[in-house]
Amino acid sequence: MPAIIDGSKGITNASWTTAGRPTGISAGTMGYNSTLGYTEWYDGANWWQFYQPKTYSVDYLMVAGGGGGGSSFGGGGGAGGYLIGTPTLNSGTAYSIVIGAGGGAIANGSNTTGFSATAIGGGAGGNGNSTTGAGAAGGSGGGSTGNNSGSIGALNTNAGAGTSGQGNRGGYGSRTAASDSGGGGGGAGAVGNNNTGSATASGGAGLNWQGLGTFYAGGGGAGTGAGGSGGGGAGGVNGGTAGTANTGGGGGSSQLSGSGGAGGSGIVIVRYAGSQRGTGGTVTSDGVYTYHTFTSSGSYTA
Repeated sequence: MPAIIDGSKGITNASWTTAGRPTGISAGTMGYNSTLGYTEWYDGANWWQFYQPKTYSVDYLMVAGGGGGGSSFGGGGGAGGYLIGTPTLNSGTAYSIVIGAGGGAIANGSNTTGFSATAIGGGAGGNGNSTTGAGAAGGSGGGSTGNNSGSIGALNTNAGAGTSGQGNRGGYGSRTAASDSGGGGGGAGAVGNNNTGSATASGGAGLNWQGLGTFYAGGGGAGTGAGGSGGGGAGGVNGGTAGTANTGGGGGSSQLSGSGGAGGSGIVIVRYAGSQRGTGGTVTSDGVYTYHTFTSSGSYTA
């Protein structure tokens, strides 16, 4: 539509969305982009914006990749670091987001980064049957191994530490009358569970971001223990289960033979009140908030 001139109200320019920008137009064409919220002009090849920098606040959830579970009486993998924040962003600025991969068996998960913040990858579960088999530190720590030379019930306290504000330590493995077993991996909401004599230890629970019903960053189970709520993989007699992708869940450990499960990859979710303002990720709305979900690396343009 052409510009409309009203002596009492000024000039109203043509309006379009980013997807609906006009084509076949001359250089110098100008209009209001309702998707981005500012006026733009066309130079014959590219669109450029007229605007004073505007800022607005968003909430984010950032979860790193979970740690892999240990093998042969090993500990469960620790969950990826669970980090939340409320930064103020500049409209039109692109913010790089890197999604951390889950660690393989006996390997730490990778960090997730964005908005000048870093969620730390989960710690790997301890490997092998040893009094000193330690879980690795991480966002949440990996569980320690079973204790094959201590007395029945003796705990191996060498669990991996969690990162303050992002997760918890792993659980302790022990020697049992039935079979030695490692401790569960730590989760964002709780420490990993200890093996107290039944050759099973579940992973620490994850957290439910903003009460939306989905839990993230659960620890991996050890022995035959369950994974923590939030994508933690279960332990198994002959091989652990992988943590769930895009939850940062730790991998489950193997009680006897077989390998520990890999950790789950991380995720970033950005939300703000009202209709869509930014671009990037998978965009959804619940009628109150707009959400941008990143399951792979990319960028959020405010």
